[in-house]
Amino acid sequence: MHRRLSLFFNTPLRPFTTAISLLHHFQHRPYYPPFSTTTHHRLLSFTPHHHRRPPPDPNDPSTLLKEDGVSLCCHMWIDNFRHPDRVLTNLSTFLRRFELWVLAFQKVSTDETGAYTPRSAIQRSQLEDLLALRNAVLDGKFKWGARLKFFIKSPKDKIDYDSLSKRKIRVVLTTTQPAPFQDKIVQEVLLMILEPIYEARFSQKSYAFRPGRTPHTALRVIRRSFAGYLWYVKGDLSSLLDGMKVGLLINALMRDVRDKLIVDLLKSALVTPVVTTRVDDREKKKKKSRKYQKKRVLAEDEPKPDPYWLDTFFGFAPEEAEKVPDFGHCGILSPLLANICFDELDRWMEGKIKEFYVPSKSDVIWNSKEGEVEQGNTSWPEFVPTSGPDKTRKMDYIRYGGHILIGVRGPRADAATLRKQLIDFCDQRFMIKLDNESLPIEHITKGIMFLDHVLCRRVVYPTLRYTATGGKIISEKGVGTLLSVTASLKQCIKQFRKLSFLKGDRDPDPQPCFRMFHATQAHTNAQMNKFLSTMVEWYRYADNRKKIVNFCSYIIRGSLAKLYAAKYKLRSRAKVYKIGSRNLSRPLKERKGQSPEYQNLLRMGLAESIDGLQYTRMSLIPEADYTPFPSNWIPDHEKSLLEYIKLEDPKTLEEQQDFIKEHGLVSPQDYVSMLVWNYKKNALPMDQLSLLKNNESITGNQHLLLDSNQDDHDHISKEEENDGRMNAAEM
Repeated sequence: MHRRLSLFFNTPLRPFTTAISLLHHFQHRPYYPPFSTTTHHRLLSFTPHHHRRPPPDPNDPSTLLKEDGVSLCCHMWIDNFRHPDRVLTNLSTFLRRFELWVLAFQKVSTDETGAYTPRSAIQRSQLEDLLALRNAVLDGKFKWGARLKFFIKSPKDKIDYDSLSKRKIRVVLTTTQPAPFQDKIVQEVLLMILEPIYEARFSQKSYAFRPGRTPHTALRVIRRSFAGYLWYVKGDLSSLLDGMKVGLLINALMRDVRDKLIVDLLKSALVTPVVTTRVDDREKKKKKSRKYQKKRVLAEDEPKPDPYWLDTFFGFAPEEAEKVPDFGHCGILSPLLANICFDELDRWMEGKIKEFYVPSKSDVIWNSKEGEVEQGNTSWPEFVPTSGPDKTRKMDYIRYGGHILIGVRGPRADAATLRKQLIDFCDQRFMIKLDNESLPIEHITKGIMFLDHVLCRRVVYPTLRYTATGGKIISEKGVGTLLSVTASLKQCIKQFRKLSFLKGDRDPDPQPCFRMFHATQAHTNAQMNKFLSTMVEWYRYADNRKKIVNFCSYIIRGSLAKLYAAKYKLRSRAKVYKIGSRNLSRPLKERKGQSPEYQNLLRMGLAESIDGLQYTRMSLIPEADYTPFPSNWIPDHEKSLLEYIKLEDPKTLEEQQDFIKEHGLVSPQDYVSMLVWNYKKNALPMDQLSLLKNNESITGNQHLLLDSNQDDHDHISKEEENDGRMNAAEM
């Protein structure tokens, strides 16, 4: 009996006192008769059932999904931006969170299949395989670049690797293969853990491979901050991305992250060799000797590729953004690791900017001590007036990937000294040998090429208006320089030549794009409109936007005209324009007497609508975007994070309350509470007036209330007496 009671109450040392208290409780309980001795005996001899929940099974995926993966990522971003300078030593806890692995699986499977996979649609077998992959990573059993044995396979991979022949196994092991599906999942999880850590630490001078920053952002920063600089140092450090040493990356990583599991996982990804052997010549001969080759048939759910559009979209990129770093088996982690390595250079350059800055009081723009507060026309910050002595020494720096641009305002000797210091720094830190040819110093008058745009100086003579003492408005003719950012026509022709759109340099001649030969006219025009829209957006901030887009439209329209002339046997472009109009919106295969009118077919739904080419005239091309760019710009997501962290800080609320008190203001919440309190305090029933009169502890507001009520009563009685006298007089 003692053992059974101890199991029930979980107190093995006090069975007797517990049983007596239980009996006393049931005997004094209302609506129940007193228990008999047999009932007491049954109660004491009863062994109840335990209600404890069993511990969660570590091998059950459903019990490990406690939180949404997106909310977990949000907490990581907020926490890292709240404490950006701490050294992290325990990141394995995030690596154990199964929610991140499920989110990574959703992202990678979406990239593989082209369709979004919701969390509820993931099969249990896939979750178990994903859990096995996570456990292998935590236990150190995961190996990068596996070819035959996988913990989890792609939904598109239907190959049974156990039943492959020896020849196919040898081909799989010795030839270049795409990255395994499980490697991409591990890379995605590591990216979700490491990206918020380093985005809170990266310099504001880098703009490549970072969320919220694009080449357009870099061009707008150059137009905003590089006005007035005379000498430019342009450098190409892309060679560092080709032969990046593992020790440099690991040392740069361990400055902020010192978790052994994360560091070892990244080190193994960098050290594990990548198999890039090509197919043997014998295999090629065997394939060529076959008479019939079976064509690959696309699945129904597989996205249909458009090779011309994909090649056009991804091939038309500036030289600085064309090269993406790729280190070992790191995959999507490679750009982040490159920025981690280059962040030391960014910090060093920020220190040099502060050392180089020497203000001058006689300068018109830069004359403050910090160099942040600027004077002049705030609505046109790119304008730098030339009136007044030019004595301020100032420098600025920007980096996009492995390409750097330094602007110097001062003598050329300062730029040469800075170049020498930069060469020594790269030799010591990155162990790369640079010379003066790799870091040329150029004057602004020669034009500086960066991101397929040319930076040059333009002299302008604006009319400056200001209000003098006495309120008189004075207008004066000023002289100044403006930094002009124009698109490079030479680079545009070079990109078009890559895509086989034209031939020739001085007098480019459009060539027919035969890749779209078997496509319909409507589909071809739609793809070319996408390409033109991409070009219009890319040259959005170029001063010669209209001119460069008009050139692109001319090349594409001429290329399509030659294609249609060859396809429909129309002999010349002039005949194509005559039948299809200037924008090629009319059908070209229609002939008189053989088919109804195109408009009738279109109205009946028997013909496909053909969209004409866009931007065929100069008036249809939009102007360049000259929206002012703020000096201390940060992306929208970082701004939201910082505002959220500031609002969560209790000091922010105290500062706001102190500010309201100092200025004698009332917050809306306090104003509403005052109205409610005054209503409750003053709106009293009239039958309690006698009680309030006899009460000695009456407040001043209650005295006023009584006096006001008595005055109203006297006023009402006087009005009644006057009404009675008027009635008597009338009678």
